[in-house]
Amino acid sequence: MKIFMIFLIAAMAAVGGWLVGRHSAPAGGQAAHGHAILFYQSPMHPWIKSDKPGNCTICGMKLVPVIEGEQPLDNGGQQTGVRLSTQSIGLLNVETAKVTRQPLRRTLRVAGTINEDESRHRRLSAYVEGRIEKLMVNYVGAEVTAGEPLAYFYSPALLAARDEFLLLTHQGGTQARLLEAARARLLRMGLTAAQIDELPRRKNQDNYIEILAPISGTVIERKIYEGQYVKEGELLFEIADFSRMWFMFDAYERDLGWVKAGQTVDVTTPSVPGKMFTAPITFIDPNLMPQTRTARVRVAIENPLVGEPPHRELLHRAYGEAIAHAEINGALVVPRSAVLSPGGEPVVYVAKGGGYYEPRRVRLGRAGDQYWELLDGLVEGDEIVTTGNLLIDAQAHLDKGAAEPAMAAPAKELTADQRTAAREFLVAMDALGAALAADDLARFNEEAAKFHKPFEGIKSAFGAYVQRISAEGQLTKAHDLGAARKAFINLSMAASQFASVLKTQDPGFAGIKVFECPMAKAAVPSAGSDKGQWVQLGEPLRNPFFGHEMIECGAEVR
Repeated sequence: MKIFMIFLIAAMAAVGGWLVGRHSAPAGGQAAHGHAILFYQSPMHPWIKSDKPGNCTICGMKLVPVIEGEQPLDNGGQQTGVRLSTQSIGLLNVETAKVTRQPLRRTLRVAGTINEDESRHRRLSAYVEGRIEKLMVNYVGAEVTAGEPLAYFYSPALLAARDEFLLLTHQGGTQARLLEAARARLLRMGLTAAQIDELPRRKNQDNYIEILAPISGTVIERKIYEGQYVKEGELLFEIADFSRMWFMFDAYERDLGWVKAGQTVDVTTPSVPGKMFTAPITFIDPNLMPQTRTARVRVAIENPLVGEPPHRELLHRAYGEAIAHAEINGALVVPRSAVLSPGGEPVVYVAKGGGYYEPRRVRLGRAGDQYWELLDGLVEGDEIVTTGNLLIDAQAHLDKGAAEPAMAAPAKELTADQRTAAREFLVAMDALGAALAADDLARFNEEAAKFHKPFEGIKSAFGAYVQRISAEGQLTKAHDLGAARKAFINLSMAASQFASVLKTQDPGFAGIKVFECPMAKAAVPSAGSDKGQWVQLGEPLRNPFFGHEMIECGAEVR
């Protein structure tokens, strides 16, 4: 596999070198734009130099001129970077940006359920045996207030305790201790303090006692009917207070650094279309679920009665989705497109001037929507490559390999497994792009759900060469076309560079089309470059970044 990777990279660099050779300045010591030519240098093996045009003594490629003002690469044969001519930089579409300090933003999209506030839930059971004389609330869903009668209850034991209390009350202060004991007995039998205080003032003492609602809320269970005899401890009613609801969702372990108590989230639910509920996170479960490596997060949402007749908008156990906006101020950041192999040993290419690009290992922190948090390896103001870095990295690996004389001869053809994996991957990329070009979100999500198989296949067949595809290949369900295109563009750029190499390596992929939109950033603001590329299996051109708005915007990359 390592041998094939070297050959694949070599093929790509050979095409670039051939084009550079075709556009080299004419012999005679002066470039077409009037600057003096210092010497000629191999684009693949920069330590091979000559004072006149010719071919590289190692690879046979045409030497390219080093023009006055450009910095040649010569570190005594020890290559730590890549030098490109002005023509090569344009050919590879190299773009750069500066390392800056700015807010690092992350948007988390989560799904969960809207549940009741469990601290406002009551089960009302029978304190003594008796019969339900009459129901005042006889259906589930009724709104009740604290102290409101729910039912009339007949109980001989309760009536006897009531009559004893009334007798002692009429006897006055001489029986104070007995009166207090009788009062405590009524409390144990389920009467409230207000009910007991009211007993002496009632003119007519009925043969039943009112069962009162302990809290205000919604009746969610009614276990009794009129005339039913109940035993001590039997459930009568269950009441939940829906005036405040809990939106519960699972946060993955890698996202917990972005979630904190007090942070607000925007919650939507299909049962209340068009409305967004903004509420704070009130609790994050400190215990991770070992099977999913997630923690439960709770958002408290106020849910008052509205409308006529009065009702609550948020329904119990309704499905909900939320967007959490997190931000870290003053972070040192680099664009995500600038980082190669973020899952392994991250590398960024630094533009040193004069066409020289130096690889720099960096230490990354949290991954934002458009940027990585940079912990070490670069300083503010460093100019880094954001587009074309994969090809520069390929050239660097090729130069390093050429300096090792013991390197085995490269293979000349792809294996059957590699062809199959590459074909399935490109078919999947074509399907994703076609769905976005048709503005079909449901179709995109359907294709994204099937993307895992070709994604894993390409990683298995080509290994480290597709490390950038590996970094961008995690597709999840998108909630709108904007999110879908945001997830697609970086993956599409990496896949397009990979397809371009395949086209030069294997005739079976010659028919693959790679198109470029010059203004993709206008459609996808999170794009690392103004330009965006995508793969199609054939024509006509169909722009996935704009869809029907500018379906034919772009041109084929030659």
